[in-house]
Amino acid sequence: MSNNLEDRQKDILASYQSLPEKVVLLAKVIEFFPYPIQIFSIDGTAKFINKAAQDMIGIRSVESHVGKYNCFKDPIVRELGFLDKLMQVLTGKTVYLNDFNASYQDMIKYYNVVDRDIHTISTDITCFPLFNAEGEVEYFAALFVFKKIYRGREEINWGKQYMESHWLEPFNLSSTAKAACLSKAQFSKLFKKHTGVTPHEYYINYKIEKLKEKLLDSNLTIAQAFVACNMNYNGHSAKLFKKKVGLSPSEYRKISVKNE
Repeated sequence: MSNNLEDRQKDILASYQSLPEKVVLLAKVIEFFPYPIQIFSIDGTAKFINKAAQDMIGIRSVESHVGKYNCFKDPIVRELGFLDKLMQVLTGKTVYLNDFNASYQDMIKYYNVVDRDIHTISTDITCFPLFNAEGEVEYFAALFVFKKIYRGREEINWGKQYMESHWLEPFNLSSTAKAACLSKAQFSKLFKKHTGVTPHEYYINYKIEKLKEKLLDSNLTIAQAFVACNMNYNGHSAKLFKKKVGLSPSEYRKISVKNE
């Protein structure tokens, strides 16, 4: 424990040395501030990161980040479309980057972060300028409010529950992803990774299972069974059923009734 504390203190001192004296006091104040904070120079290079930010993001060491990471060159910032907005902080504005949802696998790819069982980190980031005595922006700070760490399994279950309770309705990826608290792209990627099928495939498979149940009801014609599942009984739907089940609807009904 003592060695870790000493290492941490050395990291802090090293990061202070990269800052001018007038910023050192601020850095000392925010070092143990409970919210993750980083300070950047006006070219976007990280000058200081506090312990909360290092722990939450998973940065392995201060040395691997301070003086090396540049937020303006960050591929994730660019990919999410936040670069232009972020750079407005250089004009003296306070900038709010809401719903900054970063793929953790991308963070592992681009940064020296610990490989953890995390899929996405969702955060709101407030960037505000730090002015010198002449009123010029000399640095800027980024305050992170982490909203959710998505590990995947829970969000996938939310998506499944939504599709299973709305299977009579047309498939809607936007609504399903929203129920899982993810963007459409994030949800689709995560769902396929954990289940092996796309959300639409899962929806169709679930709908076919419901149709199979209806086909066992001898009081319904095949066409009525399809209607009960909000499906039209036509060549396309019959072909889809056979593709999924291996039998036509009529063949499935005959075999199932015979086996009862």
